[in-house]
Amino acid sequence: MHNRRIHLSPPHMSPLERQLLLEAFDSNWIAPLGPQVDAFEREFAAKIGAEHAVALASGTAALHLSLLLLGVGPGDEVVTSTFTFAASANAIRYVGATPVFIDSEPRSWNLDPGLLDDELSDARRRGKPIKAVLAVDVLGQCADYEPILEICRRHEVPLVEDAAEALGATYQEKAAGTFGLLGCFSFNGNKIITTSGGGMLITPREDFARRARFLATQARDPAPHYEHSEIGYNYRMSNLLAAVGRGQLQVLDQRVTRRREIYESYRLALGDLPGVAFMPEPAKGRSTRWLTCITVDPQRFGAGREEIRLALERDNIESRPVWKPMHLQPVYRSCRARGGAMAEAIFQQGLCLPSGSSLAPEDQARVAEIVCRASSHHGQVRA
Repeated sequence: MHNRRIHLSPPHMSPLERQLLLEAFDSNWIAPLGPQVDAFEREFAAKIGAEHAVALASGTAALHLSLLLLGVGPGDEVVTSTFTFAASANAIRYVGATPVFIDSEPRSWNLDPGLLDDELSDARRRGKPIKAVLAVDVLGQCADYEPILEICRRHEVPLVEDAAEALGATYQEKAAGTFGLLGCFSFNGNKIITTSGGGMLITPREDFARRARFLATQARDPAPHYEHSEIGYNYRMSNLLAAVGRGQLQVLDQRVTRRREIYESYRLALGDLPGVAFMPEPAKGRSTRWLTCITVDPQRFGAGREEIRLALERDNIESRPVWKPMHLQPVYRSCRARGGAMAEAIFQQGLCLPSGSSLAPEDQARVAEIVCRASSHHGQVRA
């Protein structure tokens, strides 16, 4: 009998989400906005210690609006991580600006503060200062914000935090998403909590939150008719999806605990295999372990990342290479990049293992056994 499919990070729902969704449905608040949206924004802001939250249609919408709020536009340059999902860089292009990619540092796989400082200094010497820094919290882990914030302050460059993958993570006991003038989250179906699709923009500035809501509702001017003085966007979250988000938010802490337990089980099962290493977690922060990611040295392990991925796929198990760096993507090859070797090495050797909160212990054991069998050192897996 063929083994059932194990997905990388499937959505995980509970009866509470169903109850809140039915309440929203029965209230007849179906279209975007409504009491569930208002409540989700309040509860989300309270949960992570933010002053203002704006519920949106996607994390990408949050990134786009953040750059608009900072006045980024055609001819500007925005520094961002090269090791990230394409949405981070795409949002920069949406406003007509150009991304400048910065390599990862080995301690967290996030944006390298030293290279960031070098780039901001060089840009100022060239007479064209960087307009904004968009730092990414990759794979459930915060960047090293203490030096990043000091560098941004010294160069007078605003910081946007792309925390799309890191809800529930902390850095120096402060929540992911709260380090910049604007923070962006995603509730896509594969995230640690989901609204099926959706996102959130947070900010300490009330004027930014008010402006984001205006732009996200087609920039409709106050008038009894439809009056528009500038371009707006259809970016607000629906009342129904916000109801789901409220239910999901209540189990965020349990989800983080469970993802970290899954990581620990993988570490115990695979950590002694030659050539296998896990995404590091710096002492300053606490990762959600949204996805458990390993790197595999093919010379020591006896097989490469792609061989392991294909072995898992043959057994109906979904895994995935880590993000391909943006400076290697065809659409961004003409953009400037500083460094890149670290991100390239992580990509060449990195693999994301199934990590969903509902992953059963027997399924995780099945994944670990297949990874071990792919090695020339098969037999070293621990029960």
